[in-house]
Amino acid sequence: MVLRLSQKEQSRLCFVISALLALGAAQPVKAQKAADNNIVVLIDQASIVRLERTAAEIVVGNPSIADVSVQSGKVLIVTGKSFGETNLIVIDADGKVIVNRQLIVQEPRTGFVTMYRGPARQTLHCAPYCTPQLVIGDTPDIFGSVSSQITTKQSIGQTSAEGEKQQ
Repeated sequence: MVLRLSQKEQSRLCFVISALLALGAAQPVKAQKAADNNIVVLIDQASIVRLERTAAEIVVGNPSIADVSVQSGKVLIVTGKSFGETNLIVIDADGKVIVNRQLIVQEPRTGFVTMYRGPARQTLHCAPYCTPQLVIGDTPDIFGSVSSQITTKQSIGQTSAEGEKQQ
């Protein structure tokens, strides 16, 4: 089921969201290292982790939650893939642990609005105009529709980058 809003409903929704944002109801959350030494990153965002020594091996407990890439031997880029919690272990060439920390991936807290109509749920990102977002937990029809559009857009971009002819 795809929820369709009338022009009047869209205007009201944008007004309410703008008012909430203007009042500071939603504070920005940035990728950060929490006080308790956890690594916290937002979904679809990246965070830099600097190491004391060069990494030889990197392990992410659940790679469906976060991905780690090496920029140099001492700089890691952690990217949030799905919300949840896992761990990050980094080992040097001598087999000694450099990092053993919890890795927490959170959803952004600014600009997002979740609409409910009966059991149907849809998430929008409004900054300042509202557009559907791919968010785990949304109604399957809405999630599938947004997912399909994203996949098509990425495919077109990949095809263009490869220099193939568009049809």
